[in-house]
Amino acid sequence: MPRVFEGGVSGEGKKFAIVVSQFNQTITHRLLDGAVECFQRHGSNIDQDVDVFYCPGAFEIPEVAAKITLTNAYDAVVCLGAIIRGETPHFEYIARECARGVSVVARERNIPLLFGVLTTDTFEQAMERAGGSVGNKGWDAALSAITMANLYAQLNNKSTRN
Repeated sequence: MPRVFEGGVSGEGKKFAIVVSQFNQTITHRLLDGAVECFQRHGSNIDQDVDVFYCPGAFEIPEVAAKITLTNAYDAVVCLGAIIRGETPHFEYIARECARGVSVVARERNIPLLFGVLTTDTFEQAMERAGGSVGNKGWDAALSAITMANLYAQLNNKSTRN
């Protein structure tokens, strides 16, 4: 029988950072509320083990995440933002660079970074994903952060390599 490794859903004893874009804050605050509620419901002490960092927009999320991961203080970082398509190609540039930047930081720093950045065509679509009928993608990103932090803990344990 093969050994199986999978992250659990208990945030107890883990430290999490949340990077939140202030642009489109009507949406991002709802994403943040969902993430914080998820951490709390899954055993995290939100007053001691969850820190929130605000940045101006989605483009700056990777920069802040990179700085945070240098501290080695967190088991995972949740990145939250909302990029809504407009009438110019600006949407594509910001969405692409935000996603690429988060991915690069995760690989370079060997820490889970969860992409909870909405990329939608309309404000209404974003609201649906920030606590509406589609759920709350902030909650989803936080739950993934818990799972990945637990999985990384198992992978970093020397006994799993033997």
